[in-house]
Amino acid sequence: MKATCVLPAAGLLLLAACRTAPPPQTGISPSKTNTGRDRMTESATAERLHPSATSTALTYPQTRRDAHTDDYFGTTVADPYRWLEALDSPETKAWVTAENQVTFDYLSRIPFRDKVRDRLTTLWNYERYGVPSVEGDLLIFSKNDGLQNQAVVYAVPKGQPLESAVVLLDPNKFSADGTTALAGLHFSNDHRYLAYATSGGGSDWQQVLLLDMQTRQPLPDKLDWVKVSDISWAGKGFYYSGYDAPRAGENSLAGKNEYHKVYYHKLGTLQAADKLVYEDKTKALGFRIAGVTEDERFLFLSLTDSKADGNQLLVRDLTDAKQASAWTTVQASYEFDTSVIGNVGGELLVYTNDHAPNYKVVRIDPKYPQPASWKTVIPEAKEKLEGISQAAGFLLATYLHDASSQVKVYGEDGKYKYDVELPAIGTAAGFGGRRTDKDLYYAFTSFTYPTTIYKYDPATNQSIVFKAPKVDVKPEDYLTTQVFYASKDGTKIPMFITHKKGVKLNGKNPTYLYAYGGFNVSLTPGFSAARMLWLENGGVLAIPNLRGGGEYGEAWHKAGMTPNKQNVFDDFIAAAEYLKVLNYADADHLAIAGGSNGGLLVGATMTQRPDLCKVAFPAVGVMDMLRYQKFTIGWNWAPEYGTSDDKAQFANLYKFSPLHTLKPGTNYPATLITTADHDDRVVPAHSFKFAAQLQADQAGDNPTLIRIDVNAGHGAGKSTKLQIDEWADIWSFAFYNMGVNLK
Repeated sequence: MKATCVLPAAGLLLLAACRTAPPPQTGISPSKTNTGRDRMTESATAERLHPSATSTALTYPQTRRDAHTDDYFGTTVADPYRWLEALDSPETKAWVTAENQVTFDYLSRIPFRDKVRDRLTTLWNYERYGVPSVEGDLLIFSKNDGLQNQAVVYAVPKGQPLESAVVLLDPNKFSADGTTALAGLHFSNDHRYLAYATSGGGSDWQQVLLLDMQTRQPLPDKLDWVKVSDISWAGKGFYYSGYDAPRAGENSLAGKNEYHKVYYHKLGTLQAADKLVYEDKTKALGFRIAGVTEDERFLFLSLTDSKADGNQLLVRDLTDAKQASAWTTVQASYEFDTSVIGNVGGELLVYTNDHAPNYKVVRIDPKYPQPASWKTVIPEAKEKLEGISQAAGFLLATYLHDASSQVKVYGEDGKYKYDVELPAIGTAAGFGGRRTDKDLYYAFTSFTYPTTIYKYDPATNQSIVFKAPKVDVKPEDYLTTQVFYASKDGTKIPMFITHKKGVKLNGKNPTYLYAYGGFNVSLTPGFSAARMLWLENGGVLAIPNLRGGGEYGEAWHKAGMTPNKQNVFDDFIAAAEYLKVLNYADADHLAIAGGSNGGLLVGATMTQRPDLCKVAFPAVGVMDMLRYQKFTIGWNWAPEYGTSDDKAQFANLYKFSPLHTLKPGTNYPATLITTADHDDRVVPAHSFKFAAQLQADQAGDNPTLIRIDVNAGHGAGKSTKLQIDEWADIWSFAFYNMGVNLK
């Protein structure tokens, strides 16, 4: 089984549903600092810093309040801004326009905002590559020349110089404004056809199109309403997952997604003729995702139920006429994550945390699927097995040691071969391929180590640089340390801290504290052009690995799930306090930030501890914890959070739901909420309602603004221009409100 994704991944995902155990993500987006321009420097001078000092105070739009209430098990909860959930209504659109006008007027008066944007543009403007893959006689890779909105996919015969590559797909031509992105590449096993998915305006909805690799001509096939799907080839077609088209009048970006189905599409036919492979009419919620082993022998099906955090795993032997239409249950429990890596003959290689919180690899004969018959190939280790791939006749396993990558190579029989030597402490991603491949590729990165692409021979354990960016960054000028601090209950939490060498520990350093803390997602070191602007101007970057994440396996994850979600907020608050103890920053020089589930983290933290920091950046956050499950695929997060449909879980959610814990007359931090009109994962109504309530309750002089992107979504596929514009506003807002002047 192989799904090729050569494009950079963008943004942390809240999806947490496609549990098909791929190798680590195969595209870290590198960035570069160019020479030829003076760096901006910071000064303690605070002249011309605050709009309120030189102009009239901010006047926010008058947001209508209704008397709407809901009863939750005898508790009456007001929801005065329920009307903002109607995203298509003229009144909501007018509110969005009015809020953006206030926000962008404020941002336009920051004296160094244009300089920040110019510097970011320079930082972004360099040639960067994604992790390549081999497809028959071709090497497939993505490249962004610098400021292209989307990376371009190229093909070149193996062994030929990259300069002779030809364009295979140019997503910049998918739409006039560069907001339609490539969401995945999936080559047929004979390399003849390419199915590729596109996503418009940042939406999770995908359209699948086909390309004949022999003629390089598009095929007429077109599939719509695809979501939360693999594309797995078998014969002259492929399996995919999707939903029925939205009903007439239903908002496709907000409506609840129900009855996920698996189909088989045969090349050259209309989507209406696709064969329904699996549906469950008794379960409206849950995902059904199909995959096929590389030799096309086994079809397997991953099923979630929206209640537990794992998945069932079913399989068919497509070569056995008696079994080709019957499903064998390999994993019956929804409690565990269990995913197919590949197969060796008639046995499946499976990645699972079944009675192994740090994950292991087992072999399963579908004829004897009971767990008692499973054979351990790679046993559970002290470190979490973060990802595993079967390629080039080996198993390549990526472990996390205190949130940094360690890569080990095993034979397909599980015999240990050697460790892959990595250049530093950081993150390695890639190592995917087919069993017949000889060379593999991976990317390595760290906070100040620009992403470099390596070519790797697993037979000799040799890595050579394939593409290294020419970056005007001297890693030796910066220092990254990892500290371990005590949370409220005494649990030791790791945190990376990066800054220029020689930083003065005087409590006045602008400090950006970013975290996620959920959905088994691991935050590992990575290079970012945007963050380099912060660092080169004397800023401190702090990234703690909170409970709820995946850095230390399922036990660490569960320690931050319902009913333990408060642990995550406590971990984050303790990180901020520890930075103050170390004298990096005081409350007036600290910004807290997070996106998606991390947006919830920031919202909950700033309502519980409004005195903690000067600036808050809740991005695309889940702010209404009582209603999140009613939109698109929000119901999928119930195992992580619990839902208001359960009395005990409602009580827990109500205690920390950011929207419901705002209090009138409170001095909240300077806040820039960011969201987008096409976010159909965490619908923007979360941020709309939170912004309206925050503006009503703010008692201090700090601005409380919302920045709403148009033709953008949850983060994936966001164009270069939109990214630069957003980061320019974030850094300008942070420095400005901390009283730091950039000259």
